[in-house]
Amino acid sequence: MKSSLSDPLLSGPLPWLIAWRFLRGRRSRLLDGTARAALLSTALGVTAMVIAMALMTGYREDLQNKLVRGNAAVIAYPVGGNASLSAAKRQRLLAIRGVKRIGRVAYGQGSLSSSSRPGGLEIVLRGVDAGGGQLAAKAEQLQPGTDGLPGAVLGKDLADKLAAHPGDVLRLVALGFQDGRPRFHYQSLRVSSTFSTGFAEFDRSWVLLDRPLVESLMGGQASVDLLELTVADAEEAPRIAAAATQVLAPDFVVTDWRQLNRELFTALKLQQVVLFFVLGLIVLVSTFNVASTLVVLVRERMRDIGLLGALGLKPAKLRTVFLVYGGFLGTLGTLLGVAAGWSVCWVLTTFELIRFDAEVAAIYFISSVPFRVAPRDLLAVVGFALLVTLIACSVPAWRAARVDPSSALRYE
Repeated sequence: MKSSLSDPLLSGPLPWLIAWRFLRGRRSRLLDGTARAALLSTALGVTAMVIAMALMTGYREDLQNKLVRGNAAVIAYPVGGNASLSAAKRQRLLAIRGVKRIGRVAYGQGSLSSSSRPGGLEIVLRGVDAGGGQLAAKAEQLQPGTDGLPGAVLGKDLADKLAAHPGDVLRLVALGFQDGRPRFHYQSLRVSSTFSTGFAEFDRSWVLLDRPLVESLMGGQASVDLLELTVADAEEAPRIAAAATQVLAPDFVVTDWRQLNRELFTALKLQQVVLFFVLGLIVLVSTFNVASTLVVLVRERMRDIGLLGALGLKPAKLRTVFLVYGGFLGTLGTLLGVAAGWSVCWVLTTFELIRFDAEVAAIYFISSVPFRVAPRDLLAVVGFALLVTLIACSVPAWRAARVDPSSALRYE
């Protein structure tokens, strides 16, 4: 005799409705407790993964932005002492799509002292053209004042260590060359302003000066100069560097921030991948709670399973019931974990609750820890959590579908 419950009804949303009735758990307080435990464990695991991925992504992107802000996305180093940039080559560089400005920069080293710090501190001299390059200064900040002293723009941390304020006079001792021999050059400077990149290495040791002054202190050697190309998008740096090489070769060697920091960012990316799978073990363990919830459900609803089978519910549909049940717990736990993780990241980043002092910031290159939730990270976390949940639920669902209806109806 054909079942009074027709196949069209069974092929509709009935498995979903049955799963929802099971989820309500009116007939068993134990089931409600195991379902809540599975839900909470999944949410905690996903929360940990979201926070960890946001930490690694935020740290990597923040470090990248500060490196590009302090130096430049594309840098051209001169080959030999006679390298120069003609007006024609400058125009060709500016014609490259994405190039905004070109700055000529000179570097040097020395020691800077103040009345509060007579012993001095080791510093890096960065000679820039007013308004040019990636990290530069205004003309009025670099040119000599009425007293004839050149202006200097100090990193904020360096100014704090020297207890220097705008208007103060500092003493510079620069190590340069003359006639091929090392020689110390002395220069008084007047503090005009300070800058802050957020990158501890720059803020605690860099001093911006007028480029001709730095060249003079270094002995007038043009070989210390390099070119910095400020670009609109740092991600386009490899393409721009390749185009700039065609213009500047063989007088300059062109590189970009990815090549300069390849080992660092490769290590950070590898660390993020490893951390993803390590913390993924928490989610994997939480899926065992979801699976155990299904096992309890199958035992508790044995007579209901037998009745559904006797009425004509096919094993495939019965398996769908339990997969929907487990998938709902996994999905809800994942969404709760994403919401909780995003909220924690927002609070930690907005209020900068995790900060480092100057010594620790010099090691990690940042003064506060940023947490940035990237869409690709969320997609990876959600996909991983749902995948392992469905895999864990497939075994109990398969066992439930193999239950013999006659035996299930006699189950006590």
